[in-house]
Amino acid sequence: MYKKVLLAYDGSIEGRRALREGAKLTQLCCAEVFLLAVVELSSIMTPEAGLTISIDEQTANYKAILAEGVERLKALGFSPTSRLEIGDAGQKIAEVAEEIEAHLVVVGHRPQGPLARWWFGSVGSYLVKRLRCSVLVAQTEISDDEFEQLKPPSEMPASGQADTASIS
Repeated sequence: MYKKVLLAYDGSIEGRRALREGAKLTQLCCAEVFLLAVVELSSIMTPEAGLTISIDEQTANYKAILAEGVERLKALGFSPTSRLEIGDAGQKIAEVAEEIEAHLVVVGHRPQGPLARWWFGSVGSYLVKRLRCSVLVAQTEISDDEFEQLKPPSEMPASGQADTASIS
């Protein structure tokens, strides 16, 4: 079904939810996994709030977030390909998805008010309109225990608490 899955990851609660749900689907499909983090320029420069975060500082933060996501996936037995991009999140996710010929793109859902949704739009909506592959806007809460069950059998606790056959 899905042979290449692109997970968009920003380290947020919603991003972690997308990583967990995407990892579970990737494992079930025996797919190749790609992890992408996007440094958004709009989040770096907010002069109206009197804040300007240097691009170098923001890039360093996202490199750390990406490395953390890679480690989470490696702990589950994946060999993810990771990438850091700078620009508009929706546009960069779409570009990378098209470049790698992804079959599925997984993003998190960050609730917005109606005005923000109208003004900025939604990354998920943008991707659905632009891409020809499937897009999953992850909202399912996956518990730590359920996430741990994704680990390869060789890394399972000896007590037999986790059984990969029970993943649904």
